[in-house]
Amino acid sequence: MSTRPKKEYGQHFLRDPNILEVIGRLAELAPRDVVLEIGPGQGVLTRYLAERVRHVHSVEIDRALEPDLTGLADNVDVVFGDALRIGLPHDATKLVANLPYNIATPLIVESLDGLPNVRLWCVMVQREVADRLFAGPGTKDYGAVSVLVQLAAERTGFHPVSRWVFQPPPNVDSALVAFRRKELPADFGRLKEVVAASFAHRRKTLPNSLALAGLASREWAAEALSTIGRPSDARAEALAPPDFVALAKALQ
Repeated sequence: MSTRPKKEYGQHFLRDPNILEVIGRLAELAPRDVVLEIGPGQGVLTRYLAERVRHVHSVEIDRALEPDLTGLADNVDVVFGDALRIGLPHDATKLVANLPYNIATPLIVESLDGLPNVRLWCVMVQREVADRLFAGPGTKDYGAVSVLVQLAAERTGFHPVSRWVFQPPPNVDSALVAFRRKELPADFGRLKEVVAASFAHRRKTLPNSLALAGLASREWAAEALSTIGRPSDARAEALAPPDFVALAKALQ
């Protein structure tokens, strides 16, 4: 295991085995599970998972790590590629990973509807990303990812993680966040467009943001807000996640 972490891939390899038991507990690992792991690095978490679940799909972008990830266990398959660009296995029932920092947010968002069989996520992310996932309306951390994750899932666990469990230590602390799937709102793809457009210009009112994105005229958006009982000059951060479901429906 001599491969050095690469900054361009956001690599920070786990070096403290004690954190594995925390991951196992929050992920509620069971022998029947099929786990998707993104960014296995040198395979520390992969080995732990392989001993406890039925199958592990690992996706790694860095081909230089192939010697570390070869022959880990009979129930592990490793695919080399960009997890945001390749097809991910749809039989995975859990996503358990020390996510590379540079893809954590888009990967989580895409997995909400892109991996419909995943019932539980347990992911290691930057602390600021962890705080965003379940932030409340009106707070500085609340944004598009907060809305989408909260519409799709409920948080089941949270564990702060020191930077010193990684090699090399990142410049920020991390956290483990676990969340379980709820039933997705109808037309989640359209809802993602509305939410992303709503938060694209945080200083602007929602009608202005939606108009700039080309999703609705200012007048139409203002009318839709009034229809759902919100001020016509509201900003995105003032709306709770269910409000965006109602707004997307009103905009249709």
